Amino acid sequence: MEYAKKLAETLMARFPDPDSFPFRSWTYPQGFMLWGMIRLYERTGDTVYLDYVRKYGDEHVSGDGSVSGWDGGSMDDMMPGAVLAWLYHATGEEKYRLACRRIYASFADYPRNPDGGFWHGRGMKGQMWVDGVFMGQMFMLNHARYVGENAEECFTECIRQLTVVYDRCNKDGTGLLYHAYCEGARAPWANRLDGKSTEVWSEGLGWYALILAEALEIIPADFPGYDRILRQGRILCRDLDKVQDKTSGLWLQVVDKNRHPGNWQDSSGSAMFLYCLKKLQNMGLVTDYEKTVGLAWRGLRTKLVPTAEGYLDVWDACDGLGVQRTYAEYIGFLKTVNAKEAVAAAFWASEIMER
Repeated sequence: MEYAKKLAETLMARFPDPDSFPFRSWTYPQGFMLWGMIRLYERTGDTVYLDYVRKYGDEHVSGDGSVSGWDGGSMDDMMPGAVLAWLYHATGEEKYRLACRRIYASFADYPRNPDGGFWHGRGMKGQMWVDGVFMGQMFMLNHARYVGENAEECFTECIRQLTVVYDRCNKDGTGLLYHAYCEGARAPWANRLDGKSTEVWSEGLGWYALILAEALEIIPADFPGYDRILRQGRILCRDLDKVQDKTSGLWLQVVDKNRHPGNWQDSSGSAMFLYCLKKLQNMGLVTDYEKTVGLAWRGLRTKLVPTAEGYLDVWDACDGLGVQRTYAEYIGFLKTVNAKEAVAAAFWASEIMER
C-alpha cells in the first residue's frame, strides 16, 4: 500500500469540499491537511491533488485578495495562508498574492510578550503555545519562499519565534519543550515561578518539530540565527531518540514519562516526530537516526487501519487538545479515531517516507 496516496483518497472521499475538513471553516487543520496534498502533487504531478487544493483557495479568496473566514485573531488562523502562498506560486493568480499581503500585514499589530513571542490568540494575554509557532511561522516561511516579499523579515521573525519558544519552554536544558508558557504566569496551567505548563505533550512538541524542520529547509544556511535553530533541531532529535518507545517505535502522549501509569502511544505526535527526523536526515543535517526512523515508520503503520470501504482510519490520538493543567488531564483526554491533527500528521509522515 502507498499510504500517502491512500490517505489522500480517503480524505477526498470523506471531504469532497476541503473546507468541510474539521473543525470549522478557515483554520489550521485544513492548511495542515492540504500541505500533504501539495507535496503529493509536487511528487506525482497528478492534478487531482492540485484541483483539491485550488478548490479551497477559490472558495475563500476573492479577486481583490479578501479572505472569507479569516480575521487575524489567532495564530491558528494564520496557518492556511501558507496554502495561498503556494497557490500563488502554482497558479500565478494575483488574488493569492494580495491575500498573502493582507495576512502578512496583520502581524504588524499582533500582540507579543516583552521577549517578542507572539500570543497564541489576540485575547490570550501573555500565552505563547508551541502550537502557535507552527501556525504563524508556516505562513511566514512560505510567504517568503513563494510570494517572495519581505523574505528577510520573515526569516528573522521565524528564528525569533523558534528561539523564544525554546528559551521559555525547554525542559531542563533538553530539546523537549513544555506545551506552553505564560508571561506573568496568569494562566491557570502556568507554573507560578517560571510560567511554564506542566507537561511535555507529544503533539505540542510535534508542532515545534515540524516548524523547525521546515525552517531549516527554507531559511538559507548563512542567514543570521540559522546556526542557533540548527542546534535546537539536533538537540531535539537526540532527545526524541532517547524517549522513543523502542518496542512500538512510537512516542507516548507525555513523551518523557514512559513508565508512568496510564500513558499511551500517540499517533499524532509520533507522525510529526517521524517527519522531522526523516526530513533533517534527508537534508544531511542529522545522522545516526536510521533505526529510530525505521522503528517509527513501522509503528505508525500499525495505527493506519484499512476500512471495509477501502479507506484508512488513523487511530489513537486526541482531537483538539488545548493546554492542560496536569499529567492526568493529558493522558485522560479522550482518544479518538481520525483526529484531524493525526490524519494530517500521518499524511505528512507517509508522504516523506514514500517520497
